[in-house]
Amino acid sequence: MIDSTLADAALLLHLAFIAFIVLGGLLVVRWPRMVWFHLPAAAWGVLIELFNGACPLTPLENWLRLRAGEQGYSVSFVERYLLPIIYPDGLTRNVQYVLAGVVVAANVATYAFVLHRSRHK
Repeated sequence: MIDSTLADAALLLHLAFIAFIVLGGLLVVRWPRMVWFHLPAAAWGVLIELFNGACPLTPLENWLRLRAGEQGYSVSFVERYLLPIIYPDGLTRNVQYVLAGVVVAANVATYAFVLHRSRHK
């Protein structure tokens, strides 16, 4: 029971981390010091997508699920939980490039706004 709960917690942490990667720049608008947490997280997310890497939270969740007697999975978090909703046909390298580009573009736009705003205060 505890391993299953911890696996669910790892899943929620993974989802929160992805949301922070994509939308964390908006927190920087309100709390500028968040930049020190967000920029490394966003860079990590982009590198994982560009180089087809694996986030350590995926194997952690799988390990906990297996310990709980549940079935793990062999694909990434994005492939398992997000792509069936957003891209039902599955993850391709082109989709990963697009996802990385979306993260970069969203964050460049957000940080441009933050810099513009801080210069005009």
